[in-house]
Amino acid sequence: MAVMQTGNVMDGGPRGGVLVRARQMRGIALVICALIAAGISFAVLIGLTPIQPDNRVTLAAIGVNGFFVATILWLISTELRRIFQARREGKAASRLHVRIVALFSIIAAVPAIVVAIVASITLDLGLDRWFEIRTKTIVDSSLQIAESYINENAVNLRDSTITMAFALDSQRRLYSLDPSGFRRFLTQQARARGMLGAIVIRPDGTVIHSADIDVERPLPLPPEDALQSAAEGRPVIIPPGVTNLVGGVMKLRDINNALLYTVRTVDADVLDAVGLMQQNRVEYTGLEENRTNVQLAFAILYFGLTLIMLLSAIWTGLAVANRLVRPIRQLINASEEVSGGDLDVRVPVRASDGDVGYLGQTFNSMVGQLKTQRDEILHATDLIDQRRRFSEAVLSGVSAGVIGIDDDGRITVANRSAANILHSGEDIAAGTALSEISGPVAAALGEVRRSGRPDMRTQVTFLDRGGRERVLNIQITVDREDMHAESEPPVASDELVRHTHVITIDDISDLVDAQRSTAWADVARRIAHEIKNPLTPIQLSAERLRRRYGKVVTDDREVFDQCTETIIRQVGDIGRMVDEFSSFARMPKPVMGHADLRATLREATFLVEVSRSDIEFERDFGDEELWCRFDERLVGQAIGNVIKNASEAVEARQTSGDEEAKRELGHILVRAYASGRNLVNVDVIDNGKGLPRQNRAKLLEPYMTTREKGTGLGLAIVKKIMEDHDGQLQLHDAPKSFHGGRGAMVRLVFPRAVAAAGEKLDGSQTVSAESGAIEPNSEKTA
Repeated sequence: MAVMQTGNVMDGGPRGGVLVRARQMRGIALVICALIAAGISFAVLIGLTPIQPDNRVTLAAIGVNGFFVATILWLISTELRRIFQARREGKAASRLHVRIVALFSIIAAVPAIVVAIVASITLDLGLDRWFEIRTKTIVDSSLQIAESYINENAVNLRDSTITMAFALDSQRRLYSLDPSGFRRFLTQQARARGMLGAIVIRPDGTVIHSADIDVERPLPLPPEDALQSAAEGRPVIIPPGVTNLVGGVMKLRDINNALLYTVRTVDADVLDAVGLMQQNRVEYTGLEENRTNVQLAFAILYFGLTLIMLLSAIWTGLAVANRLVRPIRQLINASEEVSGGDLDVRVPVRASDGDVGYLGQTFNSMVGQLKTQRDEILHATDLIDQRRRFSEAVLSGVSAGVIGIDDDGRITVANRSAANILHSGEDIAAGTALSEISGPVAAALGEVRRSGRPDMRTQVTFLDRGGRERVLNIQITVDREDMHAESEPPVASDELVRHTHVITIDDISDLVDAQRSTAWADVARRIAHEIKNPLTPIQLSAERLRRRYGKVVTDDREVFDQCTETIIRQVGDIGRMVDEFSSFARMPKPVMGHADLRATLREATFLVEVSRSDIEFERDFGDEELWCRFDERLVGQAIGNVIKNASEAVEARQTSGDEEAKRELGHILVRAYASGRNLVNVDVIDNGKGLPRQNRAKLLEPYMTTREKGTGLGLAIVKKIMEDHDGQLQLHDAPKSFHGGRGAMVRLVFPRAVAAAGEKLDGSQTVSAESGAIEPNSEKTA
């Protein structure tokens, strides 16, 4: 029992299901990777990770997520292509798959698209608020305020440095004479001005004097570029770097080769704020420059999520469709198998199929019943076929013809014997009207129908295609089949009956002819016996009267001689007639032998030709030897009778008073030729008075003649001889090519000689063992 195994609607069979599952696992793994990449990118872009979302990072996120988006698009296009390809190929339940997948896709994609659009608009508006002019002004103003504070401290330090430089220049003498006093003065000046430290330094960075102010760590020296600028006479301010110190360098004018370097602290919180402001400004500027990339990255994230939802919807739709459609698809495929004749197919039923599973169970039960019924029908068909073959064998073996006729008078079945009897051996096609095959049999069938009798036996006579009279015994039986059992509901009108007629036909023509010939032979024997006995005394008495009283009678001697001559002549004619009766009654049994029929034809033609010089005889026997198995004496007699009848027919036409016939020379054509491989035809054609069109076949019966002095036994004897040789005697009109069809043609049909391989047909020929053809004997040919 075959069980339907199906995979996805696009991939039939178990192998197709394995391929689908493998493809789905790869797709799920790709989707998971896409979700992980999207989550990481989102976390980086919103600053939840140590990684700064700068331009490079944003472009990397765009590339990675773009790759996954393109891959998901390829997956979606592949699924859609397979779905629509299955739809174009007309696979089972493909329409339902398309509809369910389309519905799930719309349900999943529309909200995702709406959310993506809203999110894009919201993000754009949010970024606009971040990058609007007011926000940018606030950031710039805050940075300017912090820088102004630092600049103000630097300016105060510069002014203090200048005034302190003037004060130190005024103590030039103290610088030169009392270095310690100059250092104390330097310390007082620095402390008075709130400085963290003050140093008198040379342009090359060598410290000359420094204020005695306690500090946590040594003060840094000014950079060389600041020293060089100050040595040129310009006051230099050193802004705070990594520390919170502001420095100033001023050249001392009165103290040779000396610079004043002062240091003051700035509030650390202010410096931190300034640094933060600068950092925020740089970050703000980077964000502003990276705005388009960020928008593109978020758009790709939203689009990717939308595609993931769409792909998930397609997969979900396929899964739901497969769950719904699988039993239906299995039913469709199983139905196609059943329509193809496979009743062993079964639909697998699962407990989760529900009502559709019940439908599958019903289908399996139905197919099982169909298989059982088909097996029963096949068994019954085999029995019917066996009976039919038996009936056909019986019908083909019986000599009687059997014909089945339906209500419309058309033939439903006919055996070979019926075709031989009614249709000259040609097959009778089913559905042919009986009236087209045989009018007399159809008339007998009509009589049975009109009479309403269940059966009838009758005898019909008709002429076959060869002009031969055929006598048939016909048995007609009516088989009535009640059709009430076939009509639902029963018909309330007259009883419906279907008539089937069976006609049995026995050809008794040969039997009738044999009986007739036997009867005529008996009659001929009796007539010959009864007539021949008094003929001899009558003839002897007439001859004696002529001898004894011929000289005595003087009066009316001529009348006396005429009467005696008439008696003797008529007795002779009656004697010859009695001899023909005796020949017909005592037809000898033929002695068969193989010979060339042409020799017998030449001899028989010559015997008639020498006695009828007034008729033109033409022979056409061909070059091919015509070997037959026959009695040469009887066949010569038969052919001689036929040629003699032809000469008498020519003579009868010439003496009929027809002027045209008198002017036309009598002509008899005797020809012989092979007809196929099994027959030899001998045609005797004359231009005599011809044969009657009506009852032509009766000329073959004894004592049937068209001549005044004919006995009617000539053609009967020929027919008897041909029957003894398994041949035929046929009567036809002369062909159109012979004197315009005037006259008659008598055809004698002989079976051609058939011998076993190597058997001699006579002293001159043998039969070839390979081809079966007659070959000349080498000795005779030599």
